[in-house]
Amino acid sequence: MSDLPSMFKAVKLPVMPEVAHSLIRTLHDEDVSISKVRDIIAKDPTLTAKVLRAANSAGMGLRREIGTLDAAIAMTGMSQVRTLALSACMNVAFPMVAGLDRAEFWRNSMACAGYAHWLAGGIGMDGQEAWLAGMMARLGELIIGQNAPAILAEIEKQPHIPGDRWKREQQALGFTETQVTAELVRRWHFPDEIVRGLDAASSPLQAQPFSRLGGVLHLAGWLADMPFIEPVIMDALPGDVIAALELNLDWMRSRMPQPDSFFDVSAL
Repeated sequence: MSDLPSMFKAVKLPVMPEVAHSLIRTLHDEDVSISKVRDIIAKDPTLTAKVLRAANSAGMGLRREIGTLDAAIAMTGMSQVRTLALSACMNVAFPMVAGLDRAEFWRNSMACAGYAHWLAGGIGMDGQEAWLAGMMARLGELIIGQNAPAILAEIEKQPHIPGDRWKREQQALGFTETQVTAELVRRWHFPDEIVRGLDAASSPLQAQPFSRLGGVLHLAGWLADMPFIEPVIMDALPGDVIAALELNLDWMRSRMPQPDSFFDVSAL
């Protein structure tokens, strides 16, 4: 990864709004109040509208419309609303690069987030932390596209076999998109656990010590890239990672969520 610092010198990093920085700071505060998170989001009317729009999406499965941040928090939880607000900020902050379809990119990112949340719940991890990290996992690919568009085009023209994009990036660059994202969120002062998880996501069993979040993100990335979602695909996932996480395959097959149950921020 000797060229990773050079890549960050050569690209213009997205500018995050102050509301996003304020929300990131609350990630370090285990005792943050609901009112504080609500008030941070409420400072930005556009962001508030986007959060409410996403909270009312079909993926939420709610039977009545959510019209206020207080109602959104009451219905879905403070952590969910905070991570949704952060995802909306990043959706706007990152310009799409040539060679990637914006809607498909964000649909894939939301699928990764949803699967990460589900897998984390199966082993008693923080589901919201996993959701946020899963949503951000591919952001590094946008930075790669800015710095090395020809390499990105070569990587993307290959068949999208789960797990192979990371291998192609490693071969071409010496690092992967998730490691680029890890460096990005480190500079944005995200919690260390999220930084370590993203850094390990493409090769979780090589990380020492083992990062459970990295393992969860690895499996979530595989699932997000799967051409179809049926219980049988669990047999195609990396068994060594499943074993390291001590996930129960029977539970995975019986409780596997469908992509249409996840948040969709592709239109935000």
